[in-house]
Amino acid sequence: MRLTQQEVDPIGAVAAGPLVPIGAVLALGASVALTAWHWEEVGSPFAAWLGILLVAIAGLVASLSVRASRAPFTVDRLWYVVSLGVAGAVAEYLSTVGADRYLYDDYGPVVVGMLILSLAPFCTWISLLLAGTVAAAVLAILAVGTAGSSVLDVPAAVLVVVNSVAVLALSAAAAAYSATIVGASLEWQRQANATALERDGGLREGIVRSVQQGRVSVLGREVLPFLAHVAAADRISVADADRARELADMLRRALKAGIESTWLDDLASSLDAARDIRITVDDPGATASRLPSDQRPALTALLSWLSADDRSESIRVTVRADDGRARVTVDAVTAGAAPARRDLDRFVAAARAAGVRGELELSRENVRVEFRYDA
Repeated sequence: MRLTQQEVDPIGAVAAGPLVPIGAVLALGASVALTAWHWEEVGSPFAAWLGILLVAIAGLVASLSVRASRAPFTVDRLWYVVSLGVAGAVAEYLSTVGADRYLYDDYGPVVVGMLILSLAPFCTWISLLLAGTVAAAVLAILAVGTAGSSVLDVPAAVLVVVNSVAVLALSAAAAAYSATIVGASLEWQRQANATALERDGGLREGIVRSVQQGRVSVLGREVLPFLAHVAAADRISVADADRARELADMLRRALKAGIESTWLDDLASSLDAARDIRITVDDPGATASRLPSDQRPALTALLSWLSADDRSESIRVTVRADDGRARVTVDAVTAGAAPARRDLDRFVAAARAAGVRGELELSRENVRVEFRYDA
């Protein structure tokens, strides 16, 4: 009930972003066309033009609010858009008050419903239904209130139905879309998580074996020959003591690296091995292990994308903790032409949709993306 497509499928929501300007243009076109159609009924041209202007502003606010740079979309933005759309409908009613001859030539219900429908990927189904219901109630009350001064002689119930059905139908369609997409995305994520858990079990066993083999190789390559040398010697020299301390430090570092290894180290190692690109992780405090699981995919997707298709020569990931917050900085040296900013903005938008603040710096030879987490 509290999830949106933008939260469960940020990349899909970014792809759906262009639909909002299209819906805004269609809403504005409907307001202009219907106003021109019943222009002979207009008694206040100022109110008529004001209504069209308010619809245009509502579409502009909706289009700007869903931009990737302004993610995540919040429910208060939905109410701003709906309020502007309803204000445009009120202005239209005032422009024809006392001269309205038809029930079906007012654009208010259709325009508000279209604006709500275009914002479906960015809102919960509850908020969409609530916004549509409130808007329908306002328009119905307005229609009943102005019925006395209209040339139409129809029952109030008919006015309520005509001025509510379009908003309610389009809002219901928007709510159904939101609920269906969120449900399908969550089901896919559950299946993917189940598969990932199965693979994670095998991966952990492989990591344990790898660490054990690494320790054995260090013992076999360095420590055991040294012990054999010391055992055969008549006395231990200063050089032997120095060598013993050096080997002890080597083993201590190997053990420490195995214990403090995080999911980010494992990801960097797997990408390094699979794509033959040097990925360095600088995380002395193992801060990456404290990042919430729902906030890790954006960083994972960014590293996977930067390391693919020879986009980067090397990547360095720096993780630092500062006053309860984690700051992750990804610095990549590009292999050729710098990637398009629009492509990188998608990853930043996905991070922002998950509640992570992101910033992007792009030059001809370097890419820097910084994520700030509450960890």
